[in-house]
Amino acid sequence: MNPIYALWCHPRSMSTAMERVMRERGDCRCFHEPFLYHYYLGRGVREMPHLDHDPATPTDYGDIKAMILAAAGEGPVFFKDMSYYVVPALFDDPDFTGRITHSFLIRDPVKALLSYYKLDAGFILDEGGLEAQWRHVEWLRETTGETPVVIEAEAVQQDPEAVIGDYCQRLGLTPVAGLHEWAVGAVPEGWEQVSGWHSKVLSRGGIVADTPEETVASRSKFEAAAKEAPQLASYLDHHMPFYEKLRALAL
Repeated sequence: MNPIYALWCHPRSMSTAMERVMRERGDCRCFHEPFLYHYYLGRGVREMPHLDHDPATPTDYGDIKAMILAAAGEGPVFFKDMSYYVVPALFDDPDFTGRITHSFLIRDPVKALLSYYKLDAGFILDEGGLEAQWRHVEWLRETTGETPVVIEAEAVQQDPEAVIGDYCQRLGLTPVAGLHEWAVGAVPEGWEQVSGWHSKVLSRGGIVADTPEETVASRSKFEAAAKEAPQLASYLDHHMPFYEKLRALAL
């Protein structure tokens, strides 16, 4: 059986850049948030802005799973997705879950929530994503007895060569140099319907670290945004404890 690697994320966690890293390897068939279509269109939880749905893209959980498994029948597969799309439903599908090598990506929720708000001011608490990630990690630890790989976006930014190399090695993949840099050009396969969310990755030629000044400024910008949208502060209060638990497990 060919491996299926999944990177479970929360929105605005630098996950698309990490997906681009895996695409640069060239040894996996990559899917971009396949279960997004189940959450927003299949279940109809809410309307997602900047989404142009291709009717050929499956929206049913079973059909999406079948698509991934079919691809894995031909070669290794990587997909990045959000835990909140499929938690807790994924817990009732141990056969599929057991086929996956799970890993997780987290980012400072002050930055992530602020970035999300700028693109979608109407996002809901569930879409903060960190609680679902923690529930997902907790379930995996309880059912497998092992802790999955957890990486921090900030660590990747500070030393991409080392952290990406370590990440690949822990998944059982041979590290490849230079994966954090790529040519700016065409929209990768699977990004066409959601390119409005990924302008930075599309316009940059690699992973770029936030400056110390940007990090400090993000707190001030978050506080200013929370005055206009008080729910941001409550979202941060809700998700921060789960972020800290996940961060304690990170590489």
